[in-house]
Amino acid sequence: MSQSAAHSASRPLRIGLAGLGTVGAAVLRILRRQENALASRTGRAIRVTAVCARDRNLDRGFDLAGLSWFDDPVALARSDEIDCLVELIGGSEGPARAAVEAALAAGKSVVTANKALLAHHGVALAELAEANGVALAFEASSAGGIPVVKTLREALAGNTVTRL
Repeated sequence: MSQSAAHSASRPLRIGLAGLGTVGAAVLRILRRQENALASRTGRAIRVTAVCARDRNLDRGFDLAGLSWFDDPVALARSDEIDCLVELIGGSEGPARAAVEAALAAGKSVVTANKALLAHHGVALAELAEANGVALAFEASSAGGIPVVKTLREALAGNTVTRL
């Protein structure tokens, strides 16, 4: 393992969470609750370090202290404070698309559950991710979050799937 790879594995994966609605709030709670289990399974701590949402003052029922707040999702996506953007804003255009494109262009992997964004721009976003050597993960955007994408890609690679 190279020295830089060892260094990145020793520090937490820093998540920037764009969108703190029902899904975003649930993701933050799960990542906090499962922090030790995730670190054990992945060999690296995974921590939300920065967030972005429309209303900073909304009571979401949990503490945001210790997290960096961004009013602009594109600024969050480009921030040196994060390694990976989790986009849960929604919509095929506007801030969701701009943030995902900015993160990928900045060399940050993206996780999204945004069906509309992928339906309209999925190919272009996948090409941008590939050009920058990062991942565009979207398992939660398909089949109601059932982990089917990885299965189709890997376990069923030898089969011809014509419809789902």
